[in-house]
Amino acid sequence: MPDTATRALDTFPRLLFYHAQVRGNKVAMREKDLGIWQSWTWADVADRVGALASGLAALGFKRGDNLAIIGDNRPHLYMMMTAVQCLGGVPVPLYQDAVANEMSFVLQDAGVRFALVEDQEQVDKLLELKDQLPALEHVVYDDPRGMRHYNQPFLHDIHELMAMGRIHNQNHPSFLESEIEQGRADDTSVMLYTSGTTGKPKGVCQTHNAFISSARGGAEFDKLTDAEDILSYLPMAWVGDHLFSFGQALVTGFTINCPESGDTVMTDLREIGPTYYFAPPRVFENLLTQVMIRMEDAGAIKQKIFHHYMAVARRCGADILDGKQVSFSDRLAYALGNLLVYGPLKNVLGMSRIRVAYTAGAAIGPDLFRFYRSIGINLKQLYGQTETCAYVCLQPDRQIKLDSVGTPAPNVEVKLADNGEILVRGPMLLKAYYKRPDATAESINADGYFMTGDAGFFDEDGHLKIIDRAKDVGKLTGGGMFAPNYIENKLKFFQHIKEVVCFGNGRDFVTAFVNIDLEAVGNWSERRGMAYSGYTDLASQPQVYELIRECIEQVNADLASDPKMGESQIKRFLILHKELDADDGELTRTRKVRRNFVAEKYAELIDALYTGKKTQFIETQVTYEDGRTNKVSADLRLEDARTFPPQPRKAA
Repeated sequence: MPDTATRALDTFPRLLFYHAQVRGNKVAMREKDLGIWQSWTWADVADRVGALASGLAALGFKRGDNLAIIGDNRPHLYMMMTAVQCLGGVPVPLYQDAVANEMSFVLQDAGVRFALVEDQEQVDKLLELKDQLPALEHVVYDDPRGMRHYNQPFLHDIHELMAMGRIHNQNHPSFLESEIEQGRADDTSVMLYTSGTTGKPKGVCQTHNAFISSARGGAEFDKLTDAEDILSYLPMAWVGDHLFSFGQALVTGFTINCPESGDTVMTDLREIGPTYYFAPPRVFENLLTQVMIRMEDAGAIKQKIFHHYMAVARRCGADILDGKQVSFSDRLAYALGNLLVYGPLKNVLGMSRIRVAYTAGAAIGPDLFRFYRSIGINLKQLYGQTETCAYVCLQPDRQIKLDSVGTPAPNVEVKLADNGEILVRGPMLLKAYYKRPDATAESINADGYFMTGDAGFFDEDGHLKIIDRAKDVGKLTGGGMFAPNYIENKLKFFQHIKEVVCFGNGRDFVTAFVNIDLEAVGNWSERRGMAYSGYTDLASQPQVYELIRECIEQVNADLASDPKMGESQIKRFLILHKELDADDGELTRTRKVRRNFVAEKYAELIDALYTGKKTQFIETQVTYEDGRTNKVSADLRLEDARTFPPQPRKAA
């Protein structure tokens, strides 16, 4: 085992072997397999990482090589990250649900020679692409199920690779230590590809120093220790997982827990009871939807108790969490609510032990934010991008504002350009875009600030408020501000609405495409005895249109009271005949709407909304997970929504 006692802990391999020395018997990783939790200590992880690194070296892996990692969150996949870094290579995680053609671009762009994949499904994708990937020489798989009859010489079982590595270590006992010794803090530690909302994804090269500085700054800010337990279930290709799972685990020494599958996340969450939790807004939205569906199915007495104490929570829950003054009667009512409602609810959600929870990746609606904080979950919003290690702003305890992302994180400078664009500088910035010096130069100005592309402003307390993507903020013909994401987030708070895309820049009024939440609306319709055959049929029902209209009109009433957004009320809307899908190119793999793509694809629907049509026929090709395609058609209804007199705009 390499000696780290006299070395600066400035690379992830050095941090790993440090933990193996000082807390070798503490559990570093768990994975649920066949219903049983399996554990690896820090000493176990260090041993396997060393074997993997030397095994790669035996296969010909060289300093500077890129290795693709494709699969769900698995201990061996996290271990391979560090193994690659031991040799001075660069791990390149890919989204596991990407189809083969999507993977092809990244694998070609990164010039990948080696890949570690989770299972047979991912092996099959690479075999499908093999002719397009002349550089790909070796594929290692973690799960051997289904692989018995695969005899290609470039396929390797991960346990065989570790066996090769242990033999290599015996023959070259100083090799691994020498390789780790060569590592430098400013070496590229990982390459994460952007989501590609507006074009081809770009490979973001981040250094050890960038991620370690970000992980350490966040850990110190919220007093994270090696006693934390987290559930790692978000895609490994997403910067949030890399920072909050991989990075902070190696900085603090806390435990990573990997769920059995995507379908068992909620069960596994309850079993682990994490102390620290991170999820994008969509996850929190889905959890709340599940809660509300269950309450709709509950008896009248339970519903009455729930709604009564949720009113108490909305009144004083967040203030109690923030340590503010609250009357004795409210504290007593809240304590009773905690006994009857909030405590059991947090237990069902697997959040009973949570000390701090983060959300990022997109703006979270204030109402959604308020709900979780009101029941005693210390949820905070943070701000960052792939290019900044997801680390720009954090919300300090007792200074939580529902409509801000907090103050600049430790060692981070944030300022605003003349046009309101947010500019950031600090140790967390990207080293470069891979093979894209032009894009690197365009993203960092002469003063060394990264230009985020987001528009925002600081409030009187120095908290940053995000308006929208700078390129998405526009104006209506009447002069009112149009910030689509702001409106969309308000609508997505409603459990019956899954996705929204708003249009209005350069137009007389705002219109919207709506995706209903099939589970929530399905449950709602079944309780009313409504028959439907699937999403398309349900989305066309007049009762469903009325349900969505009520949601839109509530948001319109809220917007009317906002002097900046009062003119951005939704005047016309439709419910799409299909769910927006990443496989159809309408969403990124991080579930962000590709706004320009959607606008181009459904241009005739947008025109119909603005020309006053009542119906519009649409036929759309859809792609299934297995690559098959089909066409879905429908006569869509285009409906009006009531708007309200807006407050007068303040003079600029």
